[in-house]
Amino acid sequence: MNLITVNNLTPDSACRTFFSNDIHFASFSNAVLFDRKQLIHPERLVRYENDTSFIISDTKSVEDKKRRRDIVVKTDVNGIYCLFGIEHQSTIDVEMVIRCGIYEMLEYLKQLKNKRLIPQFMIVFYTGSRKWEGPLKLSDYLEIPKELKPYFNDWKIYVVDVKDIDTSKIKDKQTRYFIEAIQNMYKGNYDKLHRRIKMNRNNFIYAAIITGSLDLIKDLPEGDEIDMCEGMERMAEGFRSEGRNEGKVEEKRNTLKEQLIIKLGAVSSRLEEQLTNASLEKLNVLTRNIFDITSEEDVLRIIH
Repeated sequence: MNLITVNNLTPDSACRTFFSNDIHFASFSNAVLFDRKQLIHPERLVRYENDTSFIISDTKSVEDKKRRRDIVVKTDVNGIYCLFGIEHQSTIDVEMVIRCGIYEMLEYLKQLKNKRLIPQFMIVFYTGSRKWEGPLKLSDYLEIPKELKPYFNDWKIYVVDVKDIDTSKIKDKQTRYFIEAIQNMYKGNYDKLHRRIKMNRNNFIYAAIITGSLDLIKDLPEGDEIDMCEGMERMAEGFRSEGRNEGKVEEKRNTLKEQLIIKLGAVSSRLEEQLTNASLEKLNVLTRNIFDITSEEDVLRIIH
């Protein structure tokens, strides 16, 4: 895979591509759900069709939407079939609890047709540079009288922040190296990674896309595997030569905001928040598509 090809990938598609590998999916899930116990076996994973359509009707509009979760598989845990999913988030999404609730309840409705329900477990895999500060449960959105709290059906999500993962719990080496690469890129440890390990070259590039660091890669060695230490040293060279910093991101963000005000007339507080949380990679994608923008929804689809 060359850089011309991967330049078309977004953080979401890079993450989906990585976890489409059954070994990566199982190893990651066993680490974050079962504290390294090998309860999910890659050879028993079955990809699950997860398109979900629904219609919302009210007096003002009828909205037909189709939702698709990033990765969903069916497998058994100790002989009991379950659905496991990974939903990637590169930015903080305040609607995440609602979205996951919709996904899961609609899936249960679909399962009712087969008269058998299969439990679902969703991991929200957050790879943004900032700490997750979005809601984690339905009650975070609401003010509930204390007398009614015992009767309130709360909906929770399980957010796994890539920066906090204990990689020693990940059995598969390539999955562990992938997470460690992301962590080191965010820490800026371009010069400090002294462990000379062989990492899948594509996975290293996916990590760079997810962290918005693809522009730092200079003359990455060819071949199926690369020395991760050398790869990070190449990124350090790119960092020094291009001088990427928060000021560069802020400058691009302000320029885009000005362009959007000209095109749309105004920028809502919601859109401004999404722009603030967007990675450099997302901002670059938005820049390339700025002439096709006709509404805030167009922008949100690009940077979400």
